[in-house]
Amino acid sequence: MVEQDPDYDNLDEQQSYILRLFVTGASPNSSRAISNLKQICETYLKDNYELEIIDVYQQPMIAEREQIIVLPMLLKVSPSPERRLMGDLSDTEKVLIGLGLKKY
Repeated sequence: MVEQDPDYDNLDEQQSYILRLFVTGASPNSSRAISNLKQICETYLKDNYELEIIDVYQQPMIAEREQIIVLPMLLKVSPSPERRLMGDLSDTEKVLIGLGLKKY
């Protein structure tokens, strides 16, 4: 069970997160990023998110269109503002701040 953190912002029931995770195949960093992000989403966003995992080897045009230059990279599309988080997403606190779920 997750302890309630006073800096943790409770989600509005109507708020839905749209996330895109750009990865490079089954590399160790990509695998860690996928695992870490799924755990964060299930813990803090429950059913209030859509996650699309994009392998840039299989879909290079999407990565080019989004101007992805560092991998893995998480793109928070919604709610605004759009944010980009780089790396394997192992620092949960930084990810929560980047998603706007935790205050600085």
